[in-house]
Amino acid sequence: MPEKKGFLKQFWKEKKMVGAMAPSSRFLAKKMLKNIDFNSEKVIVELGPGTGVFTKEIIRKMAPDAHLLVFELNDNFYKALKKSIHDERVILIHDTAEKVQDYLAENKFTHADCIVSSLPLSNFPKQLRESILVSSKNALKENGKYIQFQYSLQIKRQINRVFPKISIDFTPLNFPPAFVLTCKK
Repeated sequence: MPEKKGFLKQFWKEKKMVGAMAPSSRFLAKKMLKNIDFNSEKVIVELGPGTGVFTKEIIRKMAPDAHLLVFELNDNFYKALKKSIHDERVILIHDTAEKVQDYLAENKFTHADCIVSSLPLSNFPKQLRESILVSSKNALKENGKYIQFQYSLQIKRQINRVFPKISIDFTPLNFPPAFVLTCKK
């Protein structure tokens, strides 16, 4: 399935799980990943990669001894990622982001250095958002980063209750324009 057409189809089919009508831009990818030290951060988690725009860039930048755990719940996106990603450093997981700690432990990692999330949190019920945010915080090392993009700052207050240290960036060159929240544990 061509990337943009497939993404749009999934948006209309699964509006609660897919937060946009088009894949993220390279400009958003650059802002999402700019605060990751790919030399020292060896366990990276990605939540909700969709078509893998950020995934491909993370793989390109991460160290040879790093690992990337990718959580995708959407069946079609997961199957497409499974076909397109052939890197032994990547662990594809077809499960909910709430289980991040379980999968870290299963793969013998004590924590994540960084979590990159494209989950459309504002589409989720409040309790699910809270569960994902708390699970992510608990999975991070001390001073680890949780990087989340959203199209509005509607749920910033909820994120801020879990992650008190937040910096916000904005990317107008994305459809739609997006805010990037970089949170520290």
